[in-house]
Amino acid sequence: MLRIDFKRVLVAVLALVAAGTVNAQGARPAVKTPRIYVMDGGVLASETARYRLTDADVQEVSISVASFLIVHPKGVLMWDAGAVADHERGGDVGFDQRLVRRDGAERFVKLGKTLTSQLAAAGYKPSDVTHLALSHYHWDHTADANLFAGAQWLVQKVEHDAMFSADPPGGSRPETFSALKNAKTTLITTPDYDVFGDGTVVIKQAPGHTEGHSVLYVKLANTGGVLLSGDLYHYPAERTLHRLPTFEVSESQTEKSRATIETFLTQSHAQLWIQHDLANHRKLKKSPEFYD
Repeated sequence: MLRIDFKRVLVAVLALVAAGTVNAQGARPAVKTPRIYVMDGGVLASETARYRLTDADVQEVSISVASFLIVHPKGVLMWDAGAVADHERGGDVGFDQRLVRRDGAERFVKLGKTLTSQLAAAGYKPSDVTHLALSHYHWDHTADANLFAGAQWLVQKVEHDAMFSADPPGGSRPETFSALKNAKTTLITTPDYDVFGDGTVVIKQAPGHTEGHSVLYVKLANTGGVLLSGDLYHYPAERTLHRLPTFEVSESQTEKSRATIETFLTQSHAQLWIQHDLANHRKLKKSPEFYD
């Protein structure tokens, strides 16, 4: 029995070493360049009409829920925090979870793995995260935000003000980010915010979907530039057919933000990862694998 257990442990450690998560002594290796770990937050039931599309316009009607851990030599950034908080889960992977937004609207999510387990697979726990940034305050991006209240929260000032107003937005679930009210906070007021000061991880303002909606650019040594979309787009068809969701805070701002980001993508040759694009999300490597 002891021999079998030892072999299982050895196989697990070797797998993590191969994935670049831990070294032979069990500690995470120091990273020399940024890397992205993709976290799978499950599948969100959707309606294409909300995006001025039809089912025929899209590959998948349902949309993905994604979060990303960006590991940099100077720190660890959590980008978005899922749709269902780990402590709220009513079942295991595949369970259909019902949630209610602040405005009373029901939403249904087919659960993926817990966020904490996916972080652990990569060799991290919430307390290892040094920086938190949310693309925006909608409920399907903030679920586990309170886990990272000990990190430095990077947020557009207008977004922060909306989140903690006397009447928070209906598309949010304020209880999921309540602990951030007392977090160490950097209020961003500039179009770009260079997280680690070397141009490899940059929060870019892209308002319209919400007051302070943002996207994230990560420059990777081998993969190249990647832009994480937040909700600038939900389906690729929004991009190709030039359609806007029906629930933007400002459609004119969204149109302007899309034009600005498209110009940036052309100039930087970065890939666009549409976070809610289920078809593409399924193809991405998930934690503990990573992109660097």
